[in-house]
Amino acid sequence: MTGDFGLMKQIHKAIMVFLSCALSVVGYAADNEIYLDQSGATANIDIEQLGSGNLIGGLLSVPATLTPLDLDGSTMILDINMIGSTNKFLGDIWADSFTGDYNFTGSSNIFTIQVDPANTYGADSSNQQVDVTGGSNTFVLNQGTTALAATLDLDWIIQGSNNTITSNINIDGATNYVDIDGSDNTLTYTGTGVTASAGGYFYLDQTGGSRTFNIQQLSTLDNDWLKITSIGSSGTLCVIQNDQGTSLGC
Repeated sequence: MTGDFGLMKQIHKAIMVFLSCALSVVGYAADNEIYLDQSGATANIDIEQLGSGNLIGGLLSVPATLTPLDLDGSTMILDINMIGSTNKFLGDIWADSFTGDYNFTGSSNIFTIQVDPANTYGADSSNQQVDVTGGSNTFVLNQGTTALAATLDLDWIIQGSNNTITSNINIDGATNYVDIDGSDNTLTYTGTGVTASAGGYFYLDQTGGSRTFNIQQLSTLDNDWLKITSIGSSGTLCVIQNDQGTSLGC
């Protein structure tokens, strides 16, 4: 294999995988692509990509027209490690009792994931953690947008500057913890809920200047809780808690 390695680095690579139980994939060099379509319960998936310009496909992908990352089932475990810059992790996850661990090291990466947007499985009992070390990354995580993310436990650990985090969750007893260490970071969170058990807990622990935070908790039939600990100079903080009133905005 060593004699062919120089040639392999010049070849645009795509890995296509169809799963039913467990998978571990490691990609090296630049411009790797993974196409992943999983259907069935209790899958345990571990993916690692190292280098720049890599892509785990989904949400209409590109460059070479991939799609999906599409995971359908319950009681799944997904472990993603992307080490490098300008990488993309995009896709749809349709799962109950889902565990996701996403680790990013590097800059200018893009993460866009939606979990059970059409209420196929309910998006309940998920435990997800996003760990980021680096700057100028963009992260979007939407959970149960027309379903209920019951008992969701979502943690963000962000170390770096100029990162953008956006999260929209249809909460039902959800807990969100966000730890941001760095300057010029932007956080946008919207938690909606329409059931009597919809109350959400949101805790933001942040250090760094020139930050922008927009936090909305919109449970209509239950209480929401918010805790913010922030250290740093300059920036904008907008918080709206609304249980059926008319907001004036910030």
